[in-house]
Amino acid sequence: MKKYFKLVGFASFIGIFYLGFTTYPKLDLISGFSAKSIASGHFIDNRSQEMIEKGDNDIDLIDLAKNKINDAGKFATASVYGLKERKAIYREGLGATLVDDDFDVTKPYLVPKRTKLNNNLPFPYGNNEPKDTVFANVDYTKLNAAVGNSFDAKGDRNKRTRSLLVIYKDKIIAEKYDTGFTKESKILGWSMTKSITSALFGILQKQGKYDIYKPAPITEWKNDERKIITTNDLLHMNSGLEWTEQYDKISDATKMLFQAEDMAQVQREKPAAFKPNAHWNYSSGTTNLLSGILRQQFKTHQDYLDFWYSALIDKIGMNSMLVETDMVGNYVGSSYGWATTRDWSKFGLLYLRKGNWNGDQIFDESWAKYTATPTNTSNGRYGGHFWLNAGGYFPDVPRDMFYCSGFQGQMVAIIPSLDLVIVRMGLKEGSNFDFNGMLSGIVGSLKKN
Repeated sequence: MKKYFKLVGFASFIGIFYLGFTTYPKLDLISGFSAKSIASGHFIDNRSQEMIEKGDNDIDLIDLAKNKINDAGKFATASVYGLKERKAIYREGLGATLVDDDFDVTKPYLVPKRTKLNNNLPFPYGNNEPKDTVFANVDYTKLNAAVGNSFDAKGDRNKRTRSLLVIYKDKIIAEKYDTGFTKESKILGWSMTKSITSALFGILQKQGKYDIYKPAPITEWKNDERKIITTNDLLHMNSGLEWTEQYDKISDATKMLFQAEDMAQVQREKPAAFKPNAHWNYSSGTTNLLSGILRQQFKTHQDYLDFWYSALIDKIGMNSMLVETDMVGNYVGSSYGWATTRDWSKFGLLYLRKGNWNGDQIFDESWAKYTATPTNTSNGRYGGHFWLNAGGYFPDVPRDMFYCSGFQGQMVAIIPSLDLVIVRMGLKEGSNFDFNGMLSGIVGSLKKN
């Protein structure tokens, strides 16, 4: 019997040791995610701690974190069983930033200059309420059914859609929000922010200030095989650079988002695993590298901060949008863009209209075509920092659809053949939410003229 208990005890010790060995390194990421999520949701969208914990933080392991909000100091902290406490600070104009122990919270910082769209036009080209429009070729019964079916029935937590907006011929034909969310709610787009970052290169190209087909301006690459990597390769996610994009374990992506001081530097330091244009590999590090390249195009940090808003975001009236920064002040172009559902739709409309915003050509028509053209290594799934349906990933949706996509099922879908933009924000994707069904249901409500 003693021998039995010794064996059980030893096995328990091994089990605990293994659990600690495998889990403890993750604690930094768990508490980091939680602190950042709490700070952003609370200070950007005025959500309660309880709402964030039951919503954004309702993720395996993340829900282990114990969180605290300091409203006076404008920061949030999180820890797991009292271990690995992390802190995220909020700064007006920059959003929430996850900081380390070496970060000087008293250091002065720059903020972007914002300009609010000021005219008397209705949505989408102004900030007034949209005009009611009824289209004879829209089956509103089918449309409302498709929209309603995208939300949970009362008491369910399966689909977890937060908002759904449908725009046809520049007019809102359907709009619905879950309990606790309204047209004023700012929602994190996660990787939809990548498409914002990409658009800025289209703007610089139109201005004649940047050539995406030249080697990327990275000094560290000039003397090795990476010197031939172009910005075009980076925009297509087929640079060949080494990168692991996984969120259920410690990976390049999680270490960058929850530990790195300078997120633009992480991908920059990675070696080439493949030749350019030969291997498609999705990489948030690549997008933050592109954000760093954008920073290089301006004489001052202030100019860089202003450009994102003056050249694109505020120019099309996305006045609710906030793109958060890392510890060194670079925009986290891979992941941290917040905006209302209506403002996210404006970005989709800009691409639907091939860069023309109410008569102002923001980027060339050719850029919209470039964005929606598949890279030759993605099986029709990816273009210029946009996802594509060219390969029929959504079988019951037009093949010309291209879209911004983010973690947990954020989507801005653009369907040029139908003059349609669809925005869905939520907390579920994959097998838990039927995007093909949602999209095809909405598309099916449009009768042929």
